[in-house]
This record gives sequence, structure tokens and C-alpha cells, in this order.
Amino acid sequence: MPCRALSTTVPGMRRFPALLTGASALALSLAALPASASGAAPSSPELPLGPPGLSETRGTEVLQPGVEVTTITRGARDGSTRWTVEVSVPSGQQSPDPDAPPRALQDRASAEEHVRRLADAGFGAQAEPVEQPAVADVDAGLLGYRVRLAELFPDKAAADAEVARLRSAGFTSRAWYTGWDGTSDAPGPWTVRVVTIDPRRFRGDLDATFGPTLEDRERTTDLARQERAAVAVNGGFFVFDPRAGAEGDPAGVGVYGGHVLSEPVGDRPALLMDGGARRTAVVRPTWRGRADLPSGRQEVDGVNRVPGLIRNCGGTPDDTPTWLPLHDVTCSDPDELVAFTPAFGPTTPSGPGAEAVLDRRGVVVAVQPDRGTALGPGQRSLQGTGNLATRVASLRPGDRIGLQVALSGDRDQTSAPDVSVVNGGPELVRDGRLHITQQQDGMVHPGDPSFAYGWVLQRNPRTFAGVDARGRTLLVTVDGRQEAHLGLSIPETADVARSLGMVDAVNLDGGGSTAMAVGGQLVSSPSDAAVERAVGDAIVVR
Repeated sequence: MPCRALSTTVPGMRRFPALLTGASALALSLAALPASASGAAPSSPELPLGPPGLSETRGTEVLQPGVEVTTITRGARDGSTRWTVEVSVPSGQQSPDPDAPPRALQDRASAEEHVRRLADAGFGAQAEPVEQPAVADVDAGLLGYRVRLAELFPDKAAADAEVARLRSAGFTSRAWYTGWDGTSDAPGPWTVRVVTIDPRRFRGDLDATFGPTLEDRERTTDLARQERAAVAVNGGFFVFDPRAGAEGDPAGVGVYGGHVLSEPVGDRPALLMDGGARRTAVVRPTWRGRADLPSGRQEVDGVNRVPGLIRNCGGTPDDTPTWLPLHDVTCSDPDELVAFTPAFGPTTPSGPGAEAVLDRRGVVVAVQPDRGTALGPGQRSLQGTGNLATRVASLRPGDRIGLQVALSGDRDQTSAPDVSVVNGGPELVRDGRLHITQQQDGMVHPGDPSFAYGWVLQRNPRTFAGVDARGRTLLVTVDGRQEAHLGLSIPETADVARSLGMVDAVNLDGGGSTAMAVGGQLVSSPSDAAVERAVGDAIVVR
């Protein structure tokens, strides 16, 4: 099936240089990527969070030459910030989509109809409009209407008790701290941790790691200890549910030690780093994969992922429901050709189809009529499913296959074995200006405004990264979804990135994945019931 490199070009966005790799080498034109963007973002004496004049403290610890961690605490909890109960809203009779499932946001008529149902059951409630702020590719406007009980509650226990009463009456709802609303005027608190790496003094190594295998998840602290890292933060998005692929596999581009081990999601942004932290950049890589078979050239859909499952979508035109990026959605395609390396795990994914094993020279050493095998050092394999299984099954030992996987662009190529690339999105800051690519990067779900409401506009734990005007790499975590840690909306994340001096910045995985380890010890406050989540990869500073 056809697989073409996405070539959407956004003016001003750095792209990967042209490159074409074989088994493992990654070529990138680091010389073409400037150490810093032109024009510094204005620096604020205080973070742009909450009302002006809140108390703010900053403490900095130097970990090694050129590497320091600054902890910023802003504001304090206010007793007037209460808990609310938000009720899921089914589609009403006047809804443009009467079959839509209950969700946080609906049209006004459906929300008001649900308010009447709640009133009939003895619950006072109100429908409230939710506004989408203007970002780089989404206009400001009404996103939808939510329904909340009219009564506010002093603590979570009281709100949970009301949720239980609603459940008994047949309503679905959740307890919610109003300080987590992206538009809340709560005075804090926020906890922001900033790792700053100055390439002029840095003599260590900046890297990304996925641990022993791609298909497994490890905690950021475990990855930090394995790498003996001075500091580490969680990295990009990854497969979390085994039904969406191999748990732990990057859900987007992944380059580790110069090896392209995971293909991009469309042209979503990513963080590119070299070992010396001299050329950190936000880039938009595109994918090129091909296999020259005896029967002819065939495009390769991906590398090191379960065939047929494309997490976050952004694959090829025959994927369903879309080939465009769509965050937290798994697209599908029954007919795929996917390459594998030993980095994936002890064995490749098993299932119907065919698989051919190649040696270091690209010579077929084994062909099997189904998928799933162990790969030795230097070996690779090709798995075919659906109508591509026959092309793989027709191979014979001794056939020579030209297998190439690459990240492509429009600049000269230079070998760069110390390059790492971690996937992310959306873009936050470009050339010192706010530039949130919410729609382009799949954070707008057509027909479902609830996704943008929860993922973009509400406050959550966040991890983001970028480079400032002095060429320094900044890695940032913000705790959230706790009364003592409010978190950030995506617009607030971009504001904070710019206030920290970033001229280019990208959002990384957040929520329960957000974590920072210093000396192998967790210093951030995880939101998953105070338990650190195992993640797909991490950015480490040694």
C-alpha cells in the first residue's frame, strides 16, 4: 500500500535535513540548525500565572558544570477555591449529533435539556459556555457548554459524596477542583522545575533513552539510574494500552543514539538534541521508508510497532479513520509493511501475516508464514500483513533486500550518531513568539470538543522543552492535578515557556507521565495517586 512522506511546510519551522539511512545510521545536518533562534523572548520577573504580585520563590542547584535545576514555587492555596461537580451531558433531541455519547461538552440545547433533567431529579445545575482561545491554527470561539452543579463544595470528600448521589440517580459525573480550570483565577500554588543546560560550559552528555527494549515501559527514575544521569525528565508520547500496540513503544518519532527506531506521526513537532547540547531544536521530521524487494519497490509504513495499529494516527492515506495526526486515537490499517530491529524486544510482534529476517547485509536468512520471531544482533526483519503478507512470504533465503528507513527534509546530510529525537506536540513557541499548533498536531477532535476542553484548556501536569536565545537547552516539568499543584493549560504552558526565555519550545508527554529525577531520585510530585508512572522514554543529562 502507498506510503508517502508528508511534506506540509509551515513557514519558519525548522525541518529535518534530507537523510537516508540503512540499518541504523542517522544523518542530520546539525550545522544547518542554528544554536539559537534570532530574537530573544522578553523575560518576566515573575511567571505569568495567577494574579500579578503573587509570592514567588526560586532556588537553583548546580548539578555539574553547565547544568542547573531551578525550582520555582508561585502562589499559595486559597480557601475560596472550591470543588465542583461536573456532569456528563448526553446528546439532546435538538443536538446536531443525537447519537453522540455523553461527554463533558455538548451544544447549548443539549446542556440546557440536561439541566432540566437534573432539576427534576432534585439537583440544581447550570449550563456554562466554554471558550476556545485563539491559537496559531484555531480561531477563538465557543467550544461548547458544560454542566455543573450550582453548589460548590469545600473539599473532595464532599464533592465525591454528591457524585455518589448523582450516580444513584442515574447521572454520570466527576468531582473537579475549580483551580484546575484553565480560566480559574485561583492564586496557586504552582511548582515549576527548570533544567538549564549551557553548551558553553557543559561537558557531559544530553541523550534520550527508552531502556532495555522499546516495547516495555520504565519509570523515569529507573531510566535515570540505568544511565547514571545527573537529571532526567520524561520524554515523548507512547503506547499506554496494549490494545493500541506494544506498550511503551513511542507514539511518534524516536531517534536514539543516531538510530531511527520509531517513525513520526505526520509532521508533528519533536525535540532534537545532540550529545553536547549545542544544537537543540524543535523540528518537524517526516518519514521515508522503503524496501527494494525482488518483486519491486514497496513503501514501508513504520518501524518497531505492531502492524495495523497507528497510535496518534498521522500515517498513510489508506489508514482509518484518518491519516492526519489525531492525538490519543489509534488508527488502523490491515495492509502494512513494518520493519523491526532487535531494539523492539526479545521477539517481534506475533500474529497473522508473514515475516522475513535479514542479516547485516540485507540478505534474507529466514522466511516464516506468520509473524513473531527473535532477532539476533545486527538482524532486522520485515513483517507484512493483509495483502502485503504475500510479498513477504514470497521471499526466499538468499534474496537481497534494500531496506531503508529515514527522516527526510530538504537540507544536506551529515552523519550525527549522537543525535536523539523525542516526539511531542503541540508546538508552543516559535522564533520567540507564541505559536500553538493545536489543530495541526491533532489536539482538535472533529465533532468532539470535549477532547480540547480536557487536554488543551484544563490545567494538567506538563513536561515541555526548548531552547533559549543563548542556545541553552531548557527541560521543564510542572506538577498538576493536585490541590497543592494546579498544573497548566496548553496556552499557559506556552506563556510560561516564553517567560522562561525560550525562543522555540514544544510540549512533551504530560499528565501522569510528568516526572523529573535528580540523582536518580524523584523530585516532582506525580499525579497518578502519588505513584510514578512508567513511561516510554526519558531525556537524560549525564
